[in-house]
Amino acid sequence: MWDFKHISIIGLGLIGGSFALNLKKHGFPGKVTAVDLNPEAIEKGMKLKVIDNGDTTGDVLKEADLIAIATPVGVYKNVLKTIKEKIDPEKNTIVTDLGSVKGNLVYMCEEELKNVARFVGGHPIAGTEKSGVENSVEDLFKGAKFILTPTENTDTEAKEKIKKLWHNLGSRVIEMDPYYHDKIFASVSHLPHVVAYSIVDAIDILSKQLNEDLFMFTGGGFRDFTRIAMSDPVMWRDICMENRENVLEAIKTFKDSLTHVEKLIEENDREGLKAFFETARKKRNRIS
Repeated sequence: MWDFKHISIIGLGLIGGSFALNLKKHGFPGKVTAVDLNPEAIEKGMKLKVIDNGDTTGDVLKEADLIAIATPVGVYKNVLKTIKEKIDPEKNTIVTDLGSVKGNLVYMCEEELKNVARFVGGHPIAGTEKSGVENSVEDLFKGAKFILTPTENTDTEAKEKIKKLWHNLGSRVIEMDPYYHDKIFASVSHLPHVVAYSIVDAIDILSKQLNEDLFMFTGGGFRDFTRIAMSDPVMWRDICMENRENVLEAIKTFKDSLTHVEKLIEENDREGLKAFFETARKKRNRIS
């Protein structure tokens, strides 16, 4: 059922921790270790029995037959350097990632790990606004999509092993071109986060204009809509920078839509505004 004996995770935060936790929950019989620059994360992971052990140096990578990168995408170059320093090319190790941006990063990982390890890009479509291994979630990936982003360079055997691993965790695996992935998720993931952060910023500005703390008057709708603005700022900074062109294009489209609503309100177009809201409502209702 399992093709690996020792899985090591670089970056023991929410996603890395949840990955480790769910490996154990779903019966992975091998060893699960982790690497994190923060020794407290390793200590918490071991105390919570999410991992078997770990370190801050990367020495545990030496024995791993699968390494999963679960750090912010902005530090991938440093992570790849550590991997190359620690692993034996003769082991034919597989390296995968759990990052929200693929595109150029996948090709960079392939190039950097050429003749050292086999790289397979991936992205679990799951998460919460919380961070830290202590917030690891059981069954986070069950029923969720996992986007596999192979290229013309991807080793077929390695790809199939990663696909099987995520099936074992209960995910639905979809293969997608790395660049196409970035266009899609700039729209459905990266843009909503940018908008949520921006709405909080707008309310802060309006609070100063009115000399009133408007956050004291927010209700459930505001909290639901802006929940993702509590996500890790470093992670989202790196995502926006790495997927810059696609995110900018998505923002432009959103601004066009907002301008359209603004015009309908300015022109007192009651029917047009109702039609706009009704169309959006119907499309939103299609999402389960």
